[in-house]
Amino acid sequence: MKFIPILVCTILISTTLIAQSENKSQPFSSKSEFIEQLLSKMTLEEKIGQLNLPTSGDITTGQASSSDVVKNIKEGKVGGLFNIKSIEKIREVQKIAVEQSRLKIPLLFGMDVIHGYETTFPIPLGLSSTWNLALIERSAQIATKEASAEGINWTFSPMVDISRDPRWGRVSEGSGEDAYLGSEIAKAMVRGYQGKDLALNTTLLACVKHFALYGAPEGGRDYNTVDMSRIRMYNEYFPPYKATIDAGVGSVMASFNEVDGVPATGNKWLMTDVLRKQWNFNGFVVTDYTAIQEMMRHGVGDFQTVSASALNAGIEMDMVSAGFLNNKKSVEEGKVSMERVDQAVRLILSAKYDLGLFDDPYRYCDLKRNKTDIFTAPHRAEARKIVAESFVLLKNDNQLLPLQKSGTVAVIGPLGNNAVNMPGT
Repeated sequence: MKFIPILVCTILISTTLIAQSENKSQPFSSKSEFIEQLLSKMTLEEKIGQLNLPTSGDITTGQASSSDVVKNIKEGKVGGLFNIKSIEKIREVQKIAVEQSRLKIPLLFGMDVIHGYETTFPIPLGLSSTWNLALIERSAQIATKEASAEGINWTFSPMVDISRDPRWGRVSEGSGEDAYLGSEIAKAMVRGYQGKDLALNTTLLACVKHFALYGAPEGGRDYNTVDMSRIRMYNEYFPPYKATIDAGVGSVMASFNEVDGVPATGNKWLMTDVLRKQWNFNGFVVTDYTAIQEMMRHGVGDFQTVSASALNAGIEMDMVSAGFLNNKKSVEEGKVSMERVDQAVRLILSAKYDLGLFDDPYRYCDLKRNKTDIFTAPHRAEARKIVAESFVLLKNDNQLLPLQKSGTVAVIGPLGNNAVNMPGT
């Protein structure tokens, strides 16, 4: 009897060690083996949960445990969060994911890091005016170093949509009209964000957007339909997307617009035939904000139908709509195959593995880096250099400049006194 407490203690210690290490990648000989082992332990609800990307919502530092989003994290119904800012908040939420959920799967944390994080660079259209790929790549490296120091591990950038209609408001977030220049800049941005080793905590998973043809809506109206020949697609609009795939981009964001009458978010030709089969993309595809929900407005069907349609088309992660949580019923009814769910989950887990999050969920949560790596004097000096190269000189016709000191100048338009929007797009 004297030996029983020791035996029990040994069992408890062993069980604890096993629980702590079951999601570590070291005991497995390969990434695929690790992912398959983890996948085999997951319930259908937990699998679908990995495909769900809500916004941070009501999470506040020190009060995360009372959040509705965090309740879902504990239940394994969340694969990542976006637009959550501050290293303290992110670390707190990641701790809940890896300590209070059943399988302890870490979260992705995404943000629109577009042209700098705290150190601000010219808007992407301005960056493209430098024609300096090394500087453009460097701007992405600096943005990555700063964002990763704040706990972000995924950026919704670069936006590579070609647009030739100035009425489209998001021209400013792209690199202009030329498919070749846009492709070269797209590759430079991916290299700057992802580096050569995603497992380093100074890199970010990049996300090329918006696939596809988002910059060519009728009338320049955002979200509107796109009607275009395949020849023009492949020659003038597809090259920058393809360039990022060739550069190894880890994720793709679907666009809102229709292509051939089918919303891109549910367009199997785009997401599977082109992206997977023609271009051999092996990362995951995320929707844009509430895009699955908005498919109902296109007449595709009810919420369950559009959610199943998106997953079957080739979407792996649902931003904000929470429509994929409906897919348990779709699987049970045979409208979505278990094989397709597993395929999608593998891609999400693979990205987390590549980022090193299974080895160390807090890899991006160093509470010291945000005090040394953000908005530094060297970063600002480099930004000034890049800004100087982005200037576009205009002809001083009739010696208009410098403006005469006499008279008045009218500043007209909705941005005339809008200081908040001046630094960005």
